[in-house]
Amino acid sequence: MLAGEELKRYSRQIILPEIGLPGQEKLKSAKVLMIGAGGLGCPVLQYLAAVGVGEIGIVDDDIVDLTNLQRQILYSTADVGKPKAITAKQKLEMLNPHINITAFNERFTLVNAESICEGYDLVIDGSDNFETRYLINDTCLALNKVLVFGSIFKFEGHVSVFNYNDGPNYRDIFPEPPAADEVPNCAEIGVLGVLPGIIGTYMANEAIKIICNIGDTLSGKLMTINSLNNTTNIFKITKQQKQSVEAVAVDPPILPVDDEITIDELHAQLIEFPDEIYLIDVRESYEFEDYNIGGINIPLYELKEHIESLPKNKKLVFCCQTGQRSKIAIHIVKPVYNGEMYSLKNGII
Repeated sequence: MLAGEELKRYSRQIILPEIGLPGQEKLKSAKVLMIGAGGLGCPVLQYLAAVGVGEIGIVDDDIVDLTNLQRQILYSTADVGKPKAITAKQKLEMLNPHINITAFNERFTLVNAESICEGYDLVIDGSDNFETRYLINDTCLALNKVLVFGSIFKFEGHVSVFNYNDGPNYRDIFPEPPAADEVPNCAEIGVLGVLPGIIGTYMANEAIKIICNIGDTLSGKLMTINSLNNTTNIFKITKQQKQSVEAVAVDPPILPVDDEITIDELHAQLIEFPDEIYLIDVRESYEFEDYNIGGINIPLYELKEHIESLPKNKKLVFCCQTGQRSKIAIHIVKPVYNGEMYSLKNGII
């Protein structure tokens, strides 16, 4: 039951017919785990605490650094050097004293993943590395937990919902992680300060809709947002091969990708069969101009408009910075294109 002060605190959303008292009580009964209290975790945690999610877990083993403050606005200069999970818990308890928060001041690993996740209904991935993303996804599959996912890269962000109502999971769109040393992080390439706020707010919105069972979620869809040119796209995700829950729980499998080509294979084919390869760089134009390996430039968001102009008698090879956007390009083109296509594995870096 909601206390009198809670009724006043949440009154602006309780009057929404889609929420009402039943929805607010669902929020109070919800148990949500936030993995990562950094750029994405901060806005997610602030909004979920503010709307009254009753029980929130925070997993992060990092400390607040001065470079975090440009985008992780839950923290202040006085918090530099303090543990993020514990500091976030303290800040959120001041924001809303009517909720329960547990801080896990530890790294999310194969050893503790199941024990941490099993007490929560919904898991939100705000991690910043592929190893943790795949572990979160596979743990949610093993425990049948819904997963809200978000990621950021320079000016671009992705949002999706996985393992919801038997929907697709993260491996259905990104089956195989790139090598650990082949993907740059924020410290190496930078990130616009407001971008985590934009993407994190979308992630919190998806979590609220799932908890209250309202609206349309991003299950089976990947939303991409480019804050530099104000483009937003939603790509359909097709559920692939069913994975074994037991196998995932013990040793996360790496599914093979048949439509990938390595940089060495591409170079060899360009030398031997130069007229048979059609290389398409799906990065933004400013990225292409800064550095490229040849071919033509069709930004991912414009790819649908150019499908009809793609040559049918050549092998299409899509490339990008890390190999992730080129995989999305395959998903976009494959339903309406019968020619041979490949994604450049691990990208041009």
